[in-house]
Amino acid sequence: MKVSAIQMDVAFNDPDKNRDRISKLIEEAVESSKPGTIVLPEMWNVSFFPDNMSATADEEGHDTQSFLSKLARKYQINIVGGSVAVKKDGGYYNTSYSFDREGTLVHAYDKVHLFSPADEHTVFESGNKLGIFELDGVTIGVATCYDLRFVEWIRMMALKEVEILFVPAAWPHPRSEVWQALLKARAIENQFFVVGVNSVGKTDQLSFCGHSTIYDPLGQVLAGSGEDELILTADLDLSQLRTVRDDIGVFRDRRPDLYK
Repeated sequence: MKVSAIQMDVAFNDPDKNRDRISKLIEEAVESSKPGTIVLPEMWNVSFFPDNMSATADEEGHDTQSFLSKLARKYQINIVGGSVAVKKDGGYYNTSYSFDREGTLVHAYDKVHLFSPADEHTVFESGNKLGIFELDGVTIGVATCYDLRFVEWIRMMALKEVEILFVPAAWPHPRSEVWQALLKARAIENQFFVVGVNSVGKTDQLSFCGHSTIYDPLGQVLAGSGEDELILTADLDLSQLRTVRDDIGVFRDRRPDLYK
C-alpha cells in the first residue's frame, strides 16, 4: 500500500478554510505521488481545540462525510480522514471517518483516550470501541493522538491482526521527542507499520511539532518530516510483516496467562 500523510497547518476554528486547504493538498498528493491511501491529521476542521465549537463543530459529521467521500470518489483513493470535531448525540466528539476508493464510509472512530492535561475530557465525549476496518483487503487500525500512549489499547489492535496503524495527531511542543519515540515503540513492539501524521503551526495556546513519520515493523523510518507543511509518502511492503513476525516471534512467545 502506498500511503501519503498530509502534515498540515490547520487554521484555528475555520472549517471552510481548512476544507479548501485539504482539497488542494489531496490534489497535490495525487498528482505528485499517486498514493492508494491518504491520511489527514487530528482535528483538521477546527484545530485542537476552540473553547466554543457550537457554530463550527460538524453537525452529525455530515459536512465532513460529504466532503471526504467526494474526494475519495473523484481520485479513486482511500482516505483515512484524520479526525474532526463533531456534534452528535447531545455532545461533542473527536471523530475519525475513513472512506474507500468508491467514496463509501467504511468506518467511524471516536477518540477513546481524551487528553486531560488540556481538559479535552471536559469538552468531548469519549468513544468506547477499537478503530479497526479494512481498506483494499488490508486490516487497518486508527488511534488518535493521546491514544498512542496507552499500550494496552494498541496491543488489542495488534492481537486483532492490524497490519497498519494510522495515528492522526495534534501533538504539541515540547513533546516532539516523545511523539517520535512512541510511534517507533508501537511499531517495534507490535510488529506492524505505523503512520503518524501531525499538525504544524500555532494557536494561541499550542505550537504543534510536526515530525510526521512512517515506520516499518522493525521501527525503521520509511519517511520522515520536520515542522513544515508537507506531504509525506512511502510504499509499505506488507510482506515484511510475515518476515518480521517469523524472525522474532513476539506473539508466539507471549504469556497471556501471566498478564493479569
